Amino acid sequence: MKILHSNLIGDSNRDLFIIHGFLGMGDNWKTHAKKIAEKGFKVHLIDLRNHGKSFWSNDFSFEIMVEDLYKYAEYHNIKRFSILGHSMGGNICMLFAQKFPELLEKIIIVDIIPKQYKPHHESILSGLKSIDFDKIKSRKLVDTHLAKYIDDERVRQFLLKNLHWIDKESLGLKLNIEVLFEFKDKLSIKLKKEINFDKPSLFLYGDSSVYVDESDFPILYANFPNIEIIKVPSSGHWVHADNPSFFIDKTINFLN
Repeated sequence: MKILHSNLIGDSNRDLFIIHGFLGMGDNWKTHAKKIAEKGFKVHLIDLRNHGKSFWSNDFSFEIMVEDLYKYAEYHNIKRFSILGHSMGGNICMLFAQKFPELLEKIIIVDIIPKQYKPHHESILSGLKSIDFDKIKSRKLVDTHLAKYIDDERVRQFLLKNLHWIDKESLGLKLNIEVLFEFKDKLSIKLKKEINFDKPSLFLYGDSSVYVDESDFPILYANFPNIEIIKVPSSGHWVHADNPSFFIDKTINFLN
């Protein structure tokens, strides 16, 4: 049985799983995890399949990633935990709450609604897919190449975290880009039936996020009757990076 890779921070018996977004990895959340761990949690920074240091597979769907998390909890003998997910990770958390509510104590969803979004990762994925690592031999050259596809330097810096040295001469991606490219139009979830997860739930969203419209809140209330919705000031989709102190304060208050 293949088990997801994780980085554990803290040694409490209160477990929190953090689920990263598309093209991310658990380590993106390390700074936040340290602060949460200081407040009495063991934080599991989990790499989803085809991301980070976890295994690669041609099988990739939200349902499969939910099963991966279930197997992870089972493997580590964790009977109850809380879960936090950003973007694609938030979708995974919502589906997990639908399928395995008995395992969860609390859920935190960050800047994603269970609705249909227009696909918008085409240029990012095309840029990543077109890197020729036989010719491109440095991080700087990868950045230069990606700049042809992605104007936003911050997005490029986020993506460059996926670079690693395969050996002394060769760079590569931690992402299984072939499989993720095929998934680019399937990043939304629309719930076939209501989740009705009635345990404590928190929804955090950026005040300038293009992912969240307040007219969508009835979807959240219908699925999470015990939900608190908080707008994070001075932030877009990457709420936790744009306003980290506000984000971490609200997260810890909710978990405790």
